[in-house]
Amino acid sequence: VQLQASGGGLVQPGGSLRLSCAASGRTFSSYVMGWFRQAPGKERECVTAISWSGGSTYYADSVKSRFTSSGDNAKNTVYLQMNSLKPEDTAVYYCAAADTAILTTARTRYQYWGQGTLVTVSS
Repeated sequence: VQLQASGGGLVQPGGSLRLSCAASGRTFSSYVMGWFRQAPGKERECVTAISWSGGSTYYADSVKSRFTSSGDNAKNTVYLQMNSLKPEDTAVYYCAAADTAILTTARTRYQYWGQGTLVTVSS
């Protein structure tokens, strides 16, 4: 599967952005789909992961109740809706796919990665 992430940009604190991850080559619902982010000088961390076939979901504590991941089968696209953004959400965001039905947040379990999109939260 090939992944193409988009939707990043500059937003003020408290604002919203929606990231998109278009998948091609295979339907995203056959994978565990994750969103990761990497801030300057920090490790890449899993923000959210969804096992579509298993019906399980993970959200990092730092984004719970603010971020929501969803998918559109017709467009073969996964979205990350980010609300109430904070300066600490500033990072490059990546979508990724793991060829498994078991929910995982381990970066090494994801075989396919999009190119990353920069989100900057600043006034």
